[in-house]
Amino acid sequence: MTDSELSTALVRPTNFVYGAVSSLTKPRAVTAVPSLGPLAAFTGTFRGNGLNTIFRPDNTATPTPLPTPLPKPSDNILELNLTAETLSFSPSLGSVPNRGEVQGDIFLNGVPYLQTINDITVPTQPVGIHFEPGLWMIVPATNDPEEGVTLARMASIPHGTTINAQGTFSEADGPPKIPAVDITPFVIGTNPPKPVPFPSQTATAEGTARIPQDLAPFIAAGTLTQDILTDPNTLLRNHIAKQKITSTTTIFISTAPTAPLFGGGTDNIAFLLGNQAGSVPNANAVQMQAVFWIETVEHTIHIPIFRLGQPPLVVQAATGEAGQPVPRFKVTPTVEITEPRQITVRTTQIQHSQRVLLNFNGLSWPHVSVATLVPSDPISVPPSVWS
Repeated sequence: MTDSELSTALVRPTNFVYGAVSSLTKPRAVTAVPSLGPLAAFTGTFRGNGLNTIFRPDNTATPTPLPTPLPKPSDNILELNLTAETLSFSPSLGSVPNRGEVQGDIFLNGVPYLQTINDITVPTQPVGIHFEPGLWMIVPATNDPEEGVTLARMASIPHGTTINAQGTFSEADGPPKIPAVDITPFVIGTNPPKPVPFPSQTATAEGTARIPQDLAPFIAAGTLTQDILTDPNTLLRNHIAKQKITSTTTIFISTAPTAPLFGGGTDNIAFLLGNQAGSVPNANAVQMQAVFWIETVEHTIHIPIFRLGQPPLVVQAATGEAGQPVPRFKVTPTVEITEPRQITVRTTQIQHSQRVLLNFNGLSWPHVSVATLVPSDPISVPPSVWS
């Protein structure tokens, strides 16, 4: 899907503006649009690469064909996807009124988005594996319930799952501290989790219930190593290891937030639940949690000789981690550049790590996806850098 197609998919009618329907003959004065807070960084389209891991059910009725047949049937397949992701945001909604019964009305604001992910494990054969329209919303502090400012993400997934996840955010100088994330399945309901590891989690294992079965070429390329399989967030830390990140906003959301937060959840179609109680599920998505790191990255870019009147230059930032897209900058110097020079510029980068728990066959199976994203379009360098 192209950028223009993404934009078209997210465009609202020009006469649509959220607000409160007036009960008066003479409407009240329009109140200020609520701040977007950290969601203000969600502007335009971002692209990048990452990794998706999912243990999915396998069965004897429609078994997954593998290059090396398994000695006996497996109830699961570990699918690993090297991914190319596009995350596109449309303009904010404005004032979204929520009417209160036990406290006064509040006004939310938010940003619609569309996330698409392709599998590029075989680069010449991209395959769409994820399509997610949704909303990011900011909720002001409330008295009933007594909560500070929170963020919520609402989304629909074509497999038949909807999510409503709520959480908080924090801001700090410097790069993020990205914790480990584990993909090992565990017995449903155990706390602490009782892990049940599988041979497919060993990168060098051959002939296991895994796609791809042979990871040797990926291990050699450094794209799917044992470290990454053990902790997919390794990929995120590798991507930023050589970057200069000056500040980070961290957003943590969950469909089952910890006290004092509450609310949210997941819902699934009948096929995923298996029965009304969800006790014999095909693949019941019971919980989702995600962390988004909104990072300010400082880049040094090289400007060639430039004469006034020339068309603007498009300059790419220095190459980052192998295979990872880097931002481009639109440069229109206000003075002549008589010899090559360097300038320092900053831009926004988004990293995210998401874990969904799929319940089937007595286990909770973590489904983890991670990515690093940069602006898709060239970023205009402000005139102030030339003064």
